[in-house]
Amino acid sequence: MTNFEMEMSVVVPAYNEEKRISLSLPLIYSSLTRRFSRFEIIVVDDGSSDRTAEKVLEFSQHGHPEVRVIRYVTNRGKGYAVRTGMLAAQGDIILFSDADLSTPMEALDKVKRVLDQGYDLAIGSRALKDSKIELRQPFYRVLMGKTFNKIVQVMALPGVWDSQCGFKMFKRSAAKELFGSSRIDGFSFDVEVLFLARKRGIVFCEVPVSFINSHGRMINPILHLFQMVKDIFLIRLNFFLEKY
Repeated sequence: MTNFEMEMSVVVPAYNEEKRISLSLPLIYSSLTRRFSRFEIIVVDDGSSDRTAEKVLEFSQHGHPEVRVIRYVTNRGKGYAVRTGMLAAQGDIILFSDADLSTPMEALDKVKRVLDQGYDLAIGSRALKDSKIELRQPFYRVLMGKTFNKIVQVMALPGVWDSQCGFKMFKRSAAKELFGSSRIDGFSFDVEVLFLARKRGIVFCEVPVSFINSHGRMINPILHLFQMVKDIFLIRLNFFLEKY
């Protein structure tokens, strides 16, 4: 490895996360410094109305130059934010992690071992035998997730038990190809990326991880489920029309 090669990039999508990002960044940074000599952390501020971007800049300017923020004014959706960060990342390996660290950074080693074994993509999973749910989501979130997963299994990703866990690691070539083609800006972007991976022969594996539900996420379960199902049909349509 030359001195100019970036070993690892972590992309963190963030929307109104000023409280959690202040707690998460030190944990991510500490985890990476123990494992890599050259790394970067990219926080993508998805049009926040709070001080998310300012908190990231404060952390970066106080001795952490490996941290940067990409900011735009209008909220575009989690898929758009992750895609923006993935396409900007320079690491040989690129991880995206939710800002709340519901899957702790300790999972990094386990997920990276899968890439070392030859996979192009490793996805954290809360639904495998060895997964550990330390604090469960509210019942309506669990019901929404199970319903959506059944639809995903039938319509797009048979055999994938958890497409939505916010902890996925890519080899750089796979990340650039998949996110360079993806179109979904909302929460169903995970399904689209994995769907494209299968169609293009990019090999991935589910990895059991720990999960700790983070309080404070405000979602409308019916509205979000409807939008996500709509996105599944859009993914199938885009593929049929050869738009990928």
